[in-house]
Amino acid sequence: MKLIVGLGNIGDEYNNTRHNIGFMCLDEYAKENKFVFRNKFNALMYKGIFFNEQVIFIKPTTYMNLSGEAVKKFMDFYTIQLKDLLIIQDDLDLPFGEIRLKKNSSSGGQNGIKSIINHLNSQDFIRLKVGITNEYKRDVKIFVLSKFSKIEQKKLPEIYQCSNQIITEFIKGSEFNILTNQLAQIKNK
Repeated sequence: MKLIVGLGNIGDEYNNTRHNIGFMCLDEYAKENKFVFRNKFNALMYKGIFFNEQVIFIKPTTYMNLSGEAVKKFMDFYTIQLKDLLIIQDDLDLPFGEIRLKKNSSSGGQNGIKSIINHLNSQDFIRLKVGITNEYKRDVKIFVLSKFSKIEQKKLPEIYQCSNQIITEFIKGSEFNILTNQLAQIKNK
């Protein structure tokens, strides 16, 4: 069983903000695969079979800084191993639209990841990081909670296409090194 988590904040005021790119990527995957999220364990979730694998998708409703609470509940209830966990998050330190995969790394100051690491007592899980760069050097809190510019919005479909492919490969059981190779191939297209 796999658990795929998109990070973000619940509520209309946070829709389409930079900090919600994890939610947005999962919403796009849901739209492409025609499924709908429902409430369970402080999260919006969907559970289904994809490529002969049982998969749970969640968007924690605990707000970003407490994401670990929801992730831990799902990990424990469904007895999910760390190797079967994929987190999709925003990253201020990456240029906008840049996508990277990380495993067994620190939170990098991202509070949702910090919460997950604290609740799981481990950082040994895969993260799909989507760059939202603060090139304007505005206050971090204001910047991450602001909407994407019109220019950035035009690039979002490209980001979704890439994240959809990585999610699919993760579900199919690709190991971290294969996922990183897959991501490099996607970028070179």
